[in-house]
Amino acid sequence: MSRVKSNLQESITLIIFPTIILIAFLFYIYYKVMLVKSRDPLQQAYMNSKAKTFLGIFVFFFGINQYLYYETRLSLFIGIVFLVLGALQFRLGVKSTRHYRSEYSKHRA
Repeated sequence: MSRVKSNLQESITLIIFPTIILIAFLFYIYYKVMLVKSRDPLQQAYMNSKAKTFLGIFVFFFGINQYLYYETRLSLFIGIVFLVLGALQFRLGVKSTRHYRSEYSKHRA
């Protein structure tokens, strides 16, 4: 089933989503490395929560990208699973980031 895509859809599929995926993956790796370097348990928990946030972004946009690239029924189902898992991971990461940020500001004061 080959259909003609518009230029906007092609640019989103070929440029924007892979860029977001790459940036999110790099930030995930960055925060995981910073987690290992840190000795403070509170800072480690904060870095881990930031890593979870970027992992969620990575998985979410990877699911979208895979469906737009293949456009099959199987990729739709797998993409939906990735969307749900990515959204849950992002939500948990944001919640724990807020929590540990407030705890870190209380600890510093």
